[in-house]
This record gives sequence, structure tokens and C-alpha cells, in this order.
Amino acid sequence: MQWNLDTTHSEVGFAVKHLMISTVRGRFKSFAGTGETNPDGTLKSVTMSIDAASIDTNVGQRDDHLRSPDFFDAAQFAQLSFASTAVEQKGSDVTVTGLLTMKGVSRPVTLAGEFTAPTKDPWGNPRAALEVSGKLNRKDWGLGWNQALEAGGVVVSEEVKLSIAAQAVAVAAAVPVAA
Repeated sequence: MQWNLDTTHSEVGFAVKHLMISTVRGRFKSFAGTGETNPDGTLKSVTMSIDAASIDTNVGQRDDHLRSPDFFDAAQFAQLSFASTAVEQKGSDVTVTGLLTMKGVSRPVTLAGEFTAPTKDPWGNPRAALEVSGKLNRKDWGLGWNQALEAGGVVVSEEVKLSIAAQAVAVAAAVPVAA
């Protein structure tokens, strides 16, 4: 079965240490995605595209810096993307491995979490959900800006925690048109 992401019930977020002492959280406000399940209802594949300029940390000046060439370079690299290459599922536990592309660099990442098997909503629409998270080193994708702190450490940690909470609705089967 094919699925389209229900963006009104989904979120793409991240968290990163700031000044080595606190965590700054953010999200992307604009994204799209698709998925596919096997006949037994288990997850088969997922893809996602994310609008880099839609980054939101609730601080306009910081968001502008994140959109700049120091980080995402959203003017030149408008989209981030993810395409699964393997899915392992045991019960509701799922591990999704795939290629994450940022700033023109594609690298493998592994995200783990939970897949909620397809069910019907109160209006009879088939829905499924995927909640996964993982860690990555932002420098691996060329997001290398930083500044050393006088007492040691850096302004922005290299490790980024990524989290995706996605709800999807089944793609309606095409109805043949009578000739």
C-alpha cells in the first residue's frame, strides 16, 4: 500500500547543544513524504523532502544564520532529502536506514523507533504512523561553522539529534475510467 505524509499531523525536529550547556530545539515547517507498506502491514520504505528555508528555532536571527552558507545554504541547496535503503521491523519496533542528503552531500543514516501499523480513522481512511530518531554529525554534510569558547568547547555541538513523527494516509487506489 502507498502512503502520503499528513503534514498537519507530522513533525521534523532536531536538537543540538549550544555553548556545551543547553539544548536548542528546532523544526522544519515545510516537508513532504511518502511511504509503502508490505501486504502484511509492515513498513517497506519511506522517502522525505524538507524545505531547508523552513527551519524554525523560534529566533529569527538564528534561523537566518542557519539558512546561510555557514549551515544549510538554503539559497543554493533548497531541499534536504531522505530515502530509505533498508527497513527492519520486529513488532512495532523499526529501524530505517537510508541516505540523507544535505548541501549536496548524501550519507547513510540509521533512525530507530516505532511504526504503528495501518488502522482506520473515524472517517474510514487508512492511516499509519512512524516515529523515529537518530544522531548525526553535522560536519559530515558540510555544516561546519563553529566558534571556540574561551573556557574550552564550542558554540554549537557537532552532534545533532534528529526526530521525525510522521502520520500518513493511504493513497486512494485509481479507479479505472470506463471507455
